[in-house]
Amino acid sequence: MSSFTVRHDWSRSEIEALFALPMNDLLFRAHSIHREVFDPNEVQVSRLLSIKTGACPEDCKYCPQSARYDTGLEKERLLEIEKVLTEAKAARDAGATRFCMGAAWRNPHERDMPYLTDMVKEVKALGLETCMTLGMLSAHQASQLAEAGLDYYNHNLDTSPEYYGDIITTRTYQDRLDTLSNVRAAGMKVCSGGIVGMGEQATDRAGLLQQLANLEQHPDSVPINMLVKVAGTPLDSLEDLDPLEFVRTIAVARILMPLSRVRLSAGREKMSDELQAMCFFAGANSIFYGCKLLTTANPEESDDMSLFRRLGLKPEQGKAAMVEEDAAVLAKASRGAADKQEKDAGQALFYDATR
Repeated sequence: MSSFTVRHDWSRSEIEALFALPMNDLLFRAHSIHREVFDPNEVQVSRLLSIKTGACPEDCKYCPQSARYDTGLEKERLLEIEKVLTEAKAARDAGATRFCMGAAWRNPHERDMPYLTDMVKEVKALGLETCMTLGMLSAHQASQLAEAGLDYYNHNLDTSPEYYGDIITTRTYQDRLDTLSNVRAAGMKVCSGGIVGMGEQATDRAGLLQQLANLEQHPDSVPINMLVKVAGTPLDSLEDLDPLEFVRTIAVARILMPLSRVRLSAGREKMSDELQAMCFFAGANSIFYGCKLLTTANPEESDDMSLFRRLGLKPEQGKAAMVEEDAAVLAKASRGAADKQEKDAGQALFYDATR
């Protein structure tokens, strides 16, 4: 019999009380739930690729892809399917089981939908789970992607409703909730989380998790991102969040959404091995794998596999997982993908779509 109840009626005060627990008590509770639902030594591995970079019209203060900030990021058009497939194959061969594709859009244009649905079908044919993040979706667009076989759609809430207006003004919180509703109604799985370390208060971290946990159905994946401060964005000079507050956020997410995968997401490149180990113990069981997340740095695959070996963790063995236990083999696969990427530098193919 389960020791927990899946709930959708969490109050803010209940969640704040969880955050206020002594760390040992909080970690024990979160890890006990995690161990009951999942293999505590298995981590789901995803790869994230930017299929269209820069020139986004939104004003998200954390984002280097916003056209409103001078971050030195060059605008790129939508990648050709063959280029995406090359990256997807490299991800699969390096051990990823899910391939996530992100485009810097407010929302996709209707003229792009046939191209995007073809992309989903081709990546799925490689045996990978598929995920996309394309901004807001209408109900019709969500249905089109679902019919193409898209497994997951990512659309983060970012922060609490109360703090949201301090970070983004070009779309509302309800716009985000509406997209999640459209995705769920179309039959796709939801990937939704947020970012911490954006100058928010502890109650805002509780508020973000409350919104996610009180959805009619919990997100299947919950990415928890640590702010990556990028020069030129309005948040580039904020003080760092206490790392232990990040661990608390992971632990509370695990308690509130016991059946969801909690992803240790952006910001890992700056995290110590010890901090990541605490996050895995607290209930994180998914990571993005590869040296780049859209436009920001991420640990090398070989570094992740080294950490996994030291912690006794193993990548989730999905039907497309080709991970070898020998770290030398993994490093070779990683180097091969890197060599291929370097060889193709300056020769990337793009889909001719005017933005």
